[in-house]
Amino acid sequence: MDANLQKYLAFVKAVEYKSFTKAALALNYSQSGISRMISDLEKEWDMILLERKRSGIHLTSDGLELLPYAASLCAEYEKLQMKVDDLHGLKSGIIRIGTFSSVATHWLPKMIKAFQTDYPQIEYELLLGDYTEIEKWIIERRVDFGFLRLPALPQLETMFLAQDELMAVLPENHPLADCDVFPMDALCREPFLLLEKDQNIVVSDIFRKNHLKPDIRFTTWDDYAIMSMVEAGLGISILPSLVLQRIPYHIVIKSLEMPAYRKIGIAMPDKKGSSKAVKEFIKYLDRL
Repeated sequence: MDANLQKYLAFVKAVEYKSFTKAALALNYSQSGISRMISDLEKEWDMILLERKRSGIHLTSDGLELLPYAASLCAEYEKLQMKVDDLHGLKSGIIRIGTFSSVATHWLPKMIKAFQTDYPQIEYELLLGDYTEIEKWIIERRVDFGFLRLPALPQLETMFLAQDELMAVLPENHPLADCDVFPMDALCREPFLLLEKDQNIVVSDIFRKNHLKPDIRFTTWDDYAIMSMVEAGLGISILPSLVLQRIPYHIVIKSLEMPAYRKIGIAMPDKKGSSKAVKEFIKYLDRL
């Protein structure tokens, strides 16, 4: 990459991550290397782009004015590289995927293994987050596509993949451990451990639709923490069935009396604008 483009990219990523350290990790540089490139840029342009504070880095007014132009140049360079990759076929390239942990654990390894067998030179970058973060990464084109709960934001192009049942999760010694299906009203009789974060309200939707008011004692986005607490007898929960595959915890899993599901799919800014590698990789989704 041209030295000036490297500096522009360092500037754009430092602003995106609000950290030289995180920008360095994303670009595979040292922190001092990122800092030096931005300092060189400031000297060349004879202006301060970023203020370095304990709370992180912040754009100056000059930096704010110039950021869109630097970001545009970097985006155009990325398009150029995508075209070069297309002309090379699938001999090289990188696929950047936004995903949540259960998909990364149970779906992607099989897909990547199959794709790697056919196209061994392709590289991968996985970013793990929640639905809101993944949508943001897709819109910002930080990733080529992402796995999400559908429906997604209307400006994204989506493709439905699977319906994932939401299951009641109980301790092994629970009085209803032998029931055929878990009664909906029983969700409110004891402490409930909620798997949610910010706008990710899959389980809360179940309560609202069934007019239930659970006794929520703990909320987290870590499904393994939920399972561990259920195993310890601290309460019950509802988790997606994809999360509950090959688990080491001593817990009981039951379908709900009123079945509930989350729809899983992929989303991208524009499939037509995706690289050849991404378009080909998406064809392997039928191997889930």
